[in-house]
Amino acid sequence: MNESTPLPVERAIRKLGGDVSLARRRRHISQASLAERMGASLSTVRRMEKGDPRVPIHFFARALHVFGEIQALERLLDTANDGIGLALMDERLPKRVRGKPSASGAL
Repeated sequence: MNESTPLPVERAIRKLGGDVSLARRRRHISQASLAERMGASLSTVRRMEKGDPRVPIHFFARALHVFGEIQALERLLDTANDGIGLALMDERLPKRVRGKPSASGAL
């Protein structure tokens, strides 16, 4: 990977590639067959499994689809479960909410 790629990113991409390889082998799918099912070249599958950061994300998405695991991608950064984002929003909530008085003066 290039020098500007943070080490945690490098490790995550390498792990994802290894996980794709393991998932493929557990399903008894050859690299050539996976490539065909994904609409990719054999060299793309090989590079993906090695954790090459230049492999576009849509190929990982296609592999997940072949494995029946596309929901895993859909759940990434799911805003309903984004604890940090929700906490930051909650910090900005007003302490009190006052209703606007109506024209007659009654609430």
